[in-house]
Amino acid sequence: MIQAMATATEMQNNFGRYLNMVMNGNEVIVTKNGKEVGRFIPKDAVVSYLTDSLTGVLTGEYNFEEERERGLKEKYEIAD
Repeated sequence: MIQAMATATEMQNNFGRYLNMVMNGNEVIVTKNGKEVGRFIPKDAVVSYLTDSLTGVLTGEYNFEEERERGLKEKYEIAD
């Protein structure tokens, strides 16, 4: 849940305040020159962001060794 937006300067000057927000499970968006440059998020949210970004990347059957061999053959042009 996004609780606040703060400029980089505000974040620097009021770090304790924003740290408390994050410790309570909230998210803080950090901006610089009006553009979002980062997010200050609870550590438990990091796992969620990672798994959400990977959802759907692998579909069907996946064999790591086969894919590794295929990748190496393509990279180094190894012929059978």
